Amino acid sequence: MSPQSNQPIGIFDSGVGGLTVVRAVRKRLPHEDIVYLGDTARVPYGSKSAETVIRYSHACAQFLLSQEVKLLMVACNTASAHAMSALRRTVGVPVIGAVEPGAQTAQEATVSRHVGVVGTLGTVRSGAYQAALRVLDPDITVAGQACPLFVPLAEEGWLEGDVPRMIARRYIDELAAAHPAIDTLVLGCTHYPLLQGIIGEVAAAAWGRRIALVDSASAMARAAEATLTARDERRQEGNGSLRAFVTDASRLDEVAPRFLGEPLDHYSRVDL
Repeated sequence: MSPQSNQPIGIFDSGVGGLTVVRAVRKRLPHEDIVYLGDTARVPYGSKSAETVIRYSHACAQFLLSQEVKLLMVACNTASAHAMSALRRTVGVPVIGAVEPGAQTAQEATVSRHVGVVGTLGTVRSGAYQAALRVLDPDITVAGQACPLFVPLAEEGWLEGDVPRMIARRYIDELAAAHPAIDTLVLGCTHYPLLQGIIGEVAAAAWGRRIALVDSASAMARAAEATLTARDERRQEGNGSLRAFVTDASRLDEVAPRFLGEPLDHYSRVDL
């Protein structure tokens, strides 16, 4: 086992949505210590320019590197779309983003070779999932649909009922009408797994059949497991800990448990 095995995994997101990735990693790798950073003072990244997202991502990465992490996970889909190349050039540890694991899972799931991506405006406009999927399969068809209202729905806890169903129909019916052959839908935002039930229900009605949903948080956790195993850096014993940092603590006690699946017992505020 490598000497780095006892170092933590670092995960950052533009807000609290990345706690869905923390949750997935803790389930798959229960012995690992995790340091989480939510840049809650500057959320959302999805409406920012690529240059701004790259700058913010570098700041988040540098903070986590100061915590001596062995692996950096970029939970934010927008940051993954814009900043991965820049981070990999400058960060001295492996870097896992949301896009590549999600694309890999979608490519394995699709039978029709028609994949839909729902995400923030920044993620959809970047074309990152389209590019990643076409590397895996040049003949695959990928269509994106921005769903900006899914984020506030998740943060407010409006996960079922008429309001989220109506909003989901507005987005997904448009995508289904334009791309009827889609059989796989990537949830391209860390907030969207909370709405997976509604999205799956509305998607099945829109396409008239079951649609495979790809949760990028679970895909990232699998990628983390594979990376640490290959590098012999996987921690084999002990109960993993979670240290959380945020740049603004407004409503954190209320919102964070929805994403983490349990109360966030302790966190610290930092300035980047």
